[in-house]
Amino acid sequence: MASTVEETIRGFVGKGIELVSDFNRSRRDRHEYHPFLEGIHAPMIEERSLAGLEVTGTIPAGLAGRYVRIGPNPYKPDPRGHHWFVGDGMVHGVRLKDGKAEWYRNRWIRSRALEAEGGPKAAPGPRHGAFDTVNTNVLEIGGRTMALVEAGGTPVLLTDDLDSQSYSDFDGTLQGAFSAHPHLDPATGEQHAITYQSDKPNLVHHVVVSPEGKVIREEAIPVEHGPSIHDCTITDRYVLAFDLPVTLSMKALIGGERFPYHWNRQHKARVGLLPRKGFAEEIVWCDVDPCYVFHVANSYDREDGAVVVDLVAYDTMFDGTMPGPKGNCRGLERWVIDPATRAIERSALHPALQEFPRADERFFGKPYSYCWSVGIAADPAFMGAEPLFRHDLATGQTAAHDFGEGRIPGEFVFVPRTPDAPEGEGWIVGYVIDPASETSELVILDASDMAAEPVARVRIPHRIPPGFHGNWIADT
Repeated sequence: MASTVEETIRGFVGKGIELVSDFNRSRRDRHEYHPFLEGIHAPMIEERSLAGLEVTGTIPAGLAGRYVRIGPNPYKPDPRGHHWFVGDGMVHGVRLKDGKAEWYRNRWIRSRALEAEGGPKAAPGPRHGAFDTVNTNVLEIGGRTMALVEAGGTPVLLTDDLDSQSYSDFDGTLQGAFSAHPHLDPATGEQHAITYQSDKPNLVHHVVVSPEGKVIREEAIPVEHGPSIHDCTITDRYVLAFDLPVTLSMKALIGGERFPYHWNRQHKARVGLLPRKGFAEEIVWCDVDPCYVFHVANSYDREDGAVVVDLVAYDTMFDGTMPGPKGNCRGLERWVIDPATRAIERSALHPALQEFPRADERFFGKPYSYCWSVGIAADPAFMGAEPLFRHDLATGQTAAHDFGEGRIPGEFVFVPRTPDAPEGEGWIVGYVIDPASETSELVILDASDMAAEPVARVRIPHRIPPGFHGNWIADT
């Protein structure tokens, strides 16, 4: 249980706590080194619009649309209390059509917080509370491009050219928080999310968005301590909630940390199996050894009633004051969850340090064979010159693509060759940084042949800082 002091403070979080936090943060060294504000993570200082980008190789004619990715890009970098997860959002997009790279554009997400720092005028639209920095994911929901964040922030609608923005509560249908990681059920067209917000530490919600982009369900689920639930997953029967021991820390908040979530040894680690249309009292909670999970590759129901989940796990996360994610990564794991016995069996699929696992989204929530993930570095910058992996889960074989000396990939996403192509037949797409030249590329690989040279590379004449998540948004 949280200490009595923390419980008391949670009841009085407000302007007074903000003032104390600001004061304690102001006492720190403004010039201290911060690994997520320098080097490859140094933020861009301007918005750019570039046309007619240089292409090496041949962009497949079937790729017509935009690859968009978002991440933190502080407008006025200040290392005091800064955490990688909280910087002002910036979206980067490349449009491909008819074998050409028509444009690259980057735009700050126009929050009120950004305007208060001297940035562009804030975008219109409703906010869910005062927190409106959006920097974690960008994808298509209900036919609209939306930038997302968790912990209480409101999604942002983006036009196809990224130039116009507006905050959105799904046309007035969203009553509470949303998530950075909703998952599309390819069978129903619904998006499922588990959401949380810092000012309601004893509740999370299962939120469902209809194919038309309206919220049709917000089921409250009681929890303790304010857990940070970054991702969720679905099967035909369940939505899974990862209630793990990274929770809201009043000590960190009062001390001036901008991301006040820390490892909590007193918080029980468990996974909840909630029937897709069930109520909170029907959830089946299954205990697991203390660990943390940012991202799931996929999950599905097994014929014997068990639930299979493939994910990247850490022994701990944020165990102390840290400028970004730091913990002992156990690599890609498979968890088999038995709803009858409430037992979770964990096994290793691939031990390499890796993150951002992605599957062929047409098979999300179903039995599947392939996922792709990117290697991560053991140094404080988290992202490094590591390979991209393709895991064949049917054979147990893993193939890797090396981008060359010093070149640093981010998350890659799968794009099917055609809507009805076999699983894994298509391309894998993402940004790669070349620190030596301070440039980037959008790299397109054959998803089934990791040893092959890239199908195409789109040159971007500046460094795009490592971001979080992005997606391919095809032309309608």
